[in-house]
Amino acid sequence: MHALTRWTRHLWLDAADARKLLGSSGLQRLEQAVRDSEARHMGELRLCIEAGLPVASLWHGTSPRDRAVTLFSQLRVWDTEHNNGVLIYLLLADKRIEILADRGLHARVGSQTWQEITDQLSTALQSGRYEDGLIQAIDAVSALMRQHFPLTSEPNRNELPDAVVLI
Repeated sequence: MHALTRWTRHLWLDAADARKLLGSSGLQRLEQAVRDSEARHMGELRLCIEAGLPVASLWHGTSPRDRAVTLFSQLRVWDTEHNNGVLIYLLLADKRIEILADRGLHARVGSQTWQEITDQLSTALQSGRYEDGLIQAIDAVSALMRQHFPLTSEPNRNELPDAVVLI
């Protein structure tokens, strides 16, 4: 991909574009999907949609994967009691999806499973079904969480915000 073209795409898009893509009702439904998901297991889920990378990240040639790792840390997805947080990250300018799971869940779920969820989401996004695709991804992650971190008798406190992060 030509560097100037990539820079232009990233600098052209901002959080308002991400907000417009889903609309306020879509964002509310996604937040509710995260909340409903977390009520069924002991895991934590964050959804982050970034329109374009910051200039410094572009300058350094940051990949979508590296940016997702940075946000995984900044959003404290790694900082959960059972080390089972999951970040679903979309980078709109590059049309890339990254799903990162903390070590407690990643050790139990193979990379192929995460790739399958990513591929399903990618197919939905390519056909313009952003909200549906994201809800399907949330449901798929939730099923894995229920399997590996089911509800127990201990309190299931919400460790991370449920709102979609728009950057």
